[in-house]
Parts: sequence; C-alpha cells; structure tokens
Amino acid sequence: MGANTSQVTDLSENTSLKALVGTESISENDPFWNQLISFTFISPTNSGDSKLLEEAVVPLAKTLIQNNPRTGNFGALVRVFLGRTKELKISTECQDQLFIWQAHNALFMIRCLVKVFIREMSEEELLQQFSFQERAPGSCGEAGSEDLLEELLLNLVHLIVEVPLLDITYSILFEAVTTLLIFFSYQLFHKDILRDGLIYQHIMKGRCLELTSRLVKTLLYNFIRQEKCPPPAAHIFEPKAEGGLLYGLASGVASGLWSVFTLGGAGSRAGIDQDNNLLPLSNQSLLLLLVLANLTDGPDWPNPFRQAITCFRNTQDTSSLPVEPPHTFQINFNSLYTALCEQQRSDQATLLLYTLLHQNANMRTYILSRTDMDNLVLPILEILYHVEDRNSHHVYMALIILLILTEDDAFNRSIHEVVLKNISWYTERSLTEISLGSLLILVVIRTIQFNMTRTRDKYLHTNCLAALANMSAQFRSLHQYAAQRIISLFALLSKKHNKVLEQATQSLRGRQGDNTALPDYAQDLNVIEEVIRMMLEIINSCLCNSLHHNPNLVYALLYKRELFEQFRSHPSFQDIMQNLDTVIGFFSQRLEQAGSDLSVERVQEVIMKGAQALPKDRLKKFPELKFKYVEEDQPEDFFIPYVWSLVFNSGVGLHWNPHGIELFSMDSG
Repeated sequence: MGANTSQVTDLSENTSLKALVGTESISENDPFWNQLISFTFISPTNSGDSKLLEEAVVPLAKTLIQNNPRTGNFGALVRVFLGRTKELKISTECQDQLFIWQAHNALFMIRCLVKVFIREMSEEELLQQFSFQERAPGSCGEAGSEDLLEELLLNLVHLIVEVPLLDITYSILFEAVTTLLIFFSYQLFHKDILRDGLIYQHIMKGRCLELTSRLVKTLLYNFIRQEKCPPPAAHIFEPKAEGGLLYGLASGVASGLWSVFTLGGAGSRAGIDQDNNLLPLSNQSLLLLLVLANLTDGPDWPNPFRQAITCFRNTQDTSSLPVEPPHTFQINFNSLYTALCEQQRSDQATLLLYTLLHQNANMRTYILSRTDMDNLVLPILEILYHVEDRNSHHVYMALIILLILTEDDAFNRSIHEVVLKNISWYTERSLTEISLGSLLILVVIRTIQFNMTRTRDKYLHTNCLAALANMSAQFRSLHQYAAQRIISLFALLSKKHNKVLEQATQSLRGRQGDNTALPDYAQDLNVIEEVIRMMLEIINSCLCNSLHHNPNLVYALLYKRELFEQFRSHPSFQDIMQNLDTVIGFFSQRLEQAGSDLSVERVQEVIMKGAQALPKDRLKKFPELKFKYVEEDQPEDFFIPYVWSLVFNSGVGLHWNPHGIELFSMDSG
C-alpha cells in the first residue's frame, strides 16, 4: 500500500505512508495524494491475507491516531476519495481504469485505517479523526466534522447502488461493502446490543435513508448474481509506457503485493473460506444485508432496512396497493429463489432464507407456490443430515425453516408427490426411490436420535417434533424405511423411559429412611413422557387422517405391537392409546382370519384391504396438531450475535477477537 512498496513487511518504511501518518499537514490538493494511491495489488479476500496486511497497518494507524488531530491528513485522504467518487459512474461508462483504480486504492486505505480506529477508540473519538479543517487564525469550532463522516457513508452507499458491477469495478464495490461493514463493527466491541449511535443515525435517519430500498435491492442482486472475482488483469490497473499517465510518476508502479494478495493465498481455510474466496462480493454483500436487517430499532425510529426486507415484491406482481409500505421495491423472485437454492451450504444464505420466509409474506407465498420445492428442501435436509459437521446455529436455522414450511398444508401434501431417485448423500441405506416427504421424515428422525445421544438439546427436540406433527395428518405413501424409523424412534424413547424409571425406583429403594434430597429423576421422566406423548400423537394423527394411504406404517405398527402394551394403562397415554389399540386389534384380527405363515406381500394385501374397511367413526377424534414458529421463542437478541459471528468468521475485514459482544462459536455442536 503506497507507491513503490513491494512487500507488506515494507509498509512501515514506505516514504509516502510515513508522510501520511507523520506530523506535517498535507493539503488535499497536493500531488502527494496521486503518488500515495498509485499502487497495484489484489485486495485480500481471506483471513490469512487480511491478517498479514493488518499486522503491518496497525503501527502506522496508531501513529496517525496521535498526529491526525493536528495534521488532518486522514480527513484529506477521505476528501481525495470523495472527489474521485463524484466522477466514478462516468469513469465506469468510459472504461477509465486509472480513475477507478486510484479511487479503489484510496478507499482501501481508508478501510484499513478505520478498522484500526474502531478497535482503538470510541465512536466519539472516531468522529474527531474526521473533524480537522483548515481554519483561518482566530476561528474556532468543528463545524462540518459530522458532515465529512456522513458524506463518506453517503458516498459509499451511492457507490454501491449506482456503479454497475463490471470486471473493472468489482474490487471497488467489494471495498465499499466491506468498509460499511467495518463502520458497523462497533457492535463487536460492546457486550450490550447497540441501539443508538452516530453511525446508526447517519445510516437509518440521515441522508442515507432515502437510499434504503436501493441499497437492499442492490445487495440482494449482488447475492443473486454470484459473480466470481475476475482475474487480476480484469480489475487491476496496469501502468503504460506513455509519460504523464500517472501524473508524473515513474511507470514502474509496485506490483510485489500481487504475490501476497492472491485468491486462496496464505492462511486460507478449506470449505467455507474457499467459497468466500470465489465469490467475495456476493458473500460480503449478504453479510452486510444481514447486519443491516438486524440493526435494532432506535429510540424513536424503526429499522428501515428491516422494513424494506419485509415488504419487497416480485417484479411480476403488477397489482397496486392502497398504501405502499415504506422503502418497498420489486425484485425478480425467480432469480432470488434460484440463488437461495444454490447457496444453502453457508450459514448466511440459510439465515437469509429464514429471514425472508419469516418476515416477507410475499416471498413466503411465492416459495410455497413453487412446483420445484425439492430444489430448496434437499439442501436444507443435507445440512441436517450432516449435523455432526455443522455448527449448532446452522442446524437450528435449517430446522426452523422446515418448521415454517410445514405450517402450510399444501406443502405437506406436495412433498409426498415429489419422487426422488438415488440420494447420493444419504449413506445409511440405499434409497433408489423415495418421496421428498419420506426423506424429510427420515432426516428429521435422524436429527432427533443424534440429539438424544449427543447434544441433548430440548429446543432442537421441540422443533423436530413440531415439524413432524405439522406433517402427520398429510403423510402419504410413506416409504417402508420411513415407517420403520418412526416406530424405531418410539422404541428408543420407550427404552429410555424404562431406564430412567428403573433408576428412579432403585434410587428410592436404596434411600429408604434417608431424608437427603433425591436425584431429580422426576424431571427427566417428565421430559421423556412429553416426547413419547408427542410421538403417539403424531402416529395417531396419521392413522386418523390418512390410514388408507399408509399401509407401511400399519405394517410397522403391527410388527412392533408389543412396544405399546406398557403404555396402555399409563394415565398420561390412555386416551391416545385407545385409537392405537383399535387399529392394532382390528388389523390383528384380519390377519388371524387370513391364516398363518403369511408372506410379507400377503400381509400388506390384507392391510390395504382392511384400511378400506375400517370404519372411521371407530377412531376417536383429537384436536389437529399444528405448531407455529414464534420468533419470541429465541433468546433475546439471538440474531445480532449470530450475524456478527458470521461476519467475524468470514475472515474478510474483521478477524481480531475484540472481547466485546459474546460471539457464537462456529464449531460443530
């Protein structure tokens, strides 16, 4: 960074940078600035490359913090950048790579310095770094200091929404998005959720407010387009031989940083980092969008970005509303849906899907109307299937998405009509042909069993069972393996119930005459019985509403009928067991009448005929099982730490551990 620098380690000795952070004030009209921002490199897009640069920048930034209140050099650098942004759109249209290149470099320097400023000082102290103005002797005051900060924020937003995404503008758009993320990163240094602040007010109340819908729309389209970072030749300015092109600089502009800041360079991690490296602008735009959407409302104003995300509509929707919601806009839902389907391997894409399903009724209606729901549901199921390799928050989001989807009866019917072949990632058993609904049941049951043996999280249990309960009345043509797994899960719960009951009994016998407190087996027993009750209700709901559609479930029920005998007289299950007893008794009698030594095919034939003959009025009606996701069930301010964890772990722009907000661990479980 800075002309004639060949290595990151040389930054501290660079003459231009030493002048910038030094004690001498440099006018914004000085040719020095052209020299300072004439360097060539590829911006870091992974944690290793970012760390190399930041370690070199910190001592320079700390020196600037000391000297800048007297020199105003940081403010001059900001004004140099602002001067170039005024012509940036025209420069793009004219393919003026020199202009874009220098504007990018200026912004990159601002981003690196601001990041250190935010780590080292309060928001009020940050404002002082923008406050210097050349004044005539005898004048006083700091008028215009806030204007420079707001002007920078406003120009960043304008840059993002107005400059088209091309190979030559990719890097500067990436820098603009990242710089905005850096400005909001004060949250990382505070344990309490920030609900006010100067930067918040500028973005949510100031001149930036009128650009809210355009910013949200642009960030969404950056995510939709999934543009890969262009090769260096496409977005790095190459000096030419003609004299005067670099305002009198020698033509040999430094390029040594190319060897350091290459995509997938030093310190990059496999997996998620690899994806971020390929699509840095898309990923960073999504992170900024999530941060903006989860900013808390101010004392007297709602979050306009959340309003925009809540109400945007499809470009194909030509209807007019009596009153247009604030900050509304239109976007291509088909393109957005496709991007969501393709990107669910990342936490942030899953969180965006959750946000849209939960908060935007237009998008939720559109998604539920799709005839290719398998394209969206299969990636979600794959997340749950590989639960051991995913962090717990990603798993939670996937489960909540399933719960929201299963609130819709049409969805619950349609998933049993979609037939899948050869699911390669499902390795426990070869599934040559299975419905999407049966696969969903298998994966959710597997998640429950994993939770029972590993994490033992009641909240995860609740969401899994709620999704199964919502689907139960619409079960259709259950795959025989799915039917077996439902009964196997009940067998596992039954075994666990008996074990806890036995432990409680032995404990009571061993402590006769002992008045000390007993282990709390009663609470464990109560939790297990709640889950068993829910499983019985799920089986009963299927039998009452679609018995004739599910001969495989009846077969599995009869095969393991002895499992249910112990619960027949249990006071917590007597009512629900009446229906199961009726079904088991009815089909057992018909099988006895059909003779002994029946083949599997003959048993299934008897069951299918019996299902048509069983009078529906013999089964007692129970209230419909319906569960809705309520965001208030989440811990207070759950999403703000979660979003900042994603930003923090992305490795671009922010990777220091600030010991502020309690970040969620991104490790598995």
